Amino acid sequence: MIFDGSRRTRIFSVAAAAAVCVLVLGGCRGNALPTEKTKAGFKAVESLNYQEAEGYFTEAVSDGEEPVAAYRGLGIAQMGQAKYEQAAESFGKALAATDDKMPETVLDLLQYRASSQYRMQDYNGTIETCSQIISADAQQVMAYFYTGASQLHLGNQEEAAANFDYAASLRPDDYQLYLDIYSVYEDMKLSGVGDTYLQTALGIAPQDNEDYYNVGKIYYYLEQYDQASEALNKPVKDEYERALSLMGRIYLARGENDNANAVYSQILSKNSKDADAYNGLALCALAQGDPDKALNYITQGLELPGGEGKQELYFNEIIAYEKKLDFLSARDKCRKYVEMYPTDEEGAKELEFLNTRG
Repeated sequence: MIFDGSRRTRIFSVAAAAAVCVLVLGGCRGNALPTEKTKAGFKAVESLNYQEAEGYFTEAVSDGEEPVAAYRGLGIAQMGQAKYEQAAESFGKALAATDDKMPETVLDLLQYRASSQYRMQDYNGTIETCSQIISADAQQVMAYFYTGASQLHLGNQEEAAANFDYAASLRPDDYQLYLDIYSVYEDMKLSGVGDTYLQTALGIAPQDNEDYYNVGKIYYYLEQYDQASEALNKPVKDEYERALSLMGRIYLARGENDNANAVYSQILSKNSKDADAYNGLALCALAQGDPDKALNYITQGLELPGGEGKQELYFNEIIAYEKKLDFLSARDKCRKYVEMYPTDEEGAKELEFLNTRG
């Protein structure tokens, strides 16, 4: 996670994990078992309604629907709610229901389990699962990434670097991989080491708006805001939404709150369901000393359907109450936040801080 300051407003996160994909019943047994609840669960996942999806998949398991698909879906729904330990268990049950005719499904489930184990900070378990993935397919980039990330958390920097470097050798033109590697080093207070991966990524020739956006993000991490702004010229001109959002963050970093506010308002004029834009407007309001206005934006963002972008909003809701000196409300919100995101160390630190306030 990236923060503006040591313990202040949440800006945004770089997920050190593969994106959740929804392959409805993909690779599962072609038998006559029912799948109605399972299909409904995956439809809910596609809408990011993870709590609803969990209910459908739980019913699917109880009703005896195809177990691999049902438990796989249940694990995905639980991941979407940061229930990583339960998710890892569900993926394990899905794996137990597979057979030797389902190698692609087994690989898929192992990848999900590794992601869950990493997020629940079971680093040894992650390494073991990734070893199984690599044994099945030695070209699986994210298995090397998760192994490297886990080794770094265990204090084994040489092993971490070896795995990160091998992952990068398999996918040398992947901006997001380099950004993910940097994110792990940054989380471990080793951003100076991680900077080398960002510098390597800058050697990739950008081809499209997404690439230019990633270049801008790299310069943003390096706190080279002029270069970041220059990299975003084309995608911002093309009104590429992710680039516009990043431009807002650059304005915030420069203290240009009016410009940031204008950018996030522009995003919402085109997409009224963008949680990140509401978060950006809340940050602008906090920077201008108006926590009540920030809470209004946060409330609007949290009322959006699905769970995408909600973690940052929940965190900044805590900060807004702190700014109001309403420490009781802030502590209550933070307790709920820690329950929802138990592996977020910054949330735990925030609660520790609030417990010292009256």
